[in-house]
Amino acid sequence: MKPTLSRRSLLGGGSLLAVSSLLPNSAFSFAAPPSSSSPIRLGIASYTFRKFDQAHLLQFMKELKTPLLNLKDTHLPMTPADQVAARAAEYRSAGMTLTAAGTIYFDKDDDNDIRSKFEYVKAAGIPIIVGAPTREVLPRVEKFVKEYDIKLAIHNHGPEDKQWPSPLDILAAVKSMDHRIGCCIDVGHTMRTGTDPVEAIKKVGPRLYDIHMKDLAEGKVKESQVAVGDGVMPVRQIFRALVDLGYKGNVDLEYEIMADDPMPGVVKSFAYMRGVIAGMNL
Repeated sequence: MKPTLSRRSLLGGGSLLAVSSLLPNSAFSFAAPPSSSSPIRLGIASYTFRKFDQAHLLQFMKELKTPLLNLKDTHLPMTPADQVAARAAEYRSAGMTLTAAGTIYFDKDDDNDIRSKFEYVKAAGIPIIVGAPTREVLPRVEKFVKEYDIKLAIHNHGPEDKQWPSPLDILAAVKSMDHRIGCCIDVGHTMRTGTDPVEAIKKVGPRLYDIHMKDLAEGKVKESQVAVGDGVMPVRQIFRALVDLGYKGNVDLEYEIMADDPMPGVVKSFAYMRGVIAGMNL
């Protein structure tokens, strides 16, 4: 699929007028990334670009001026297993930093199934699994976390998720488990449960290993997702909580709407988040 990446398409439409005011004249020169010393590191969850292939994903990442990539198996297939390392190396050769893999689902209480997924992440050289184990399988998964020394950041998926609606549900289940098991807080899904994402960050504390960022026009309505900055998400307060926590992980934009043409919303989201970071003088 060929993406529409002209400056006109990126800035077309009233919803992107605010972005255009943040952009220099040169094409694809987006709002400047925070300095390397900034404690807020903005990345991408590749699910955002699930309709596009590896070549387009890499192009988008370069346009966005971020190397930080949470890879979905859409862009790094689990099979054939003997090709995983080479495929991961292609991303690194293109300048990417592979920060996490997932979401990876663990729904079989079976060593072989779980091991194959840890072997996949090990072969890719990725330090964190953004995962969704069932509660029943979690104790078995813990054994592999210890064996492979790979962190498991359990992703909450909101009210529809019968396992992990909120990060507080995850925290309650893992607080006595190995310290490498923690949370990937999806702030949008968190908000939809009625949980304040800022308070969730504070409570999860040192077990916070990843953030999936999105925004909602209505805090409890899944279908109301918008570009970051256009909704009710308290982005500045989230960033402040992360800084106060001394968070060392990444803030990965997971833009789930407009799958056929996500870049306008992604560009706008990055411009807004970078503007917030700049205004915080971190």
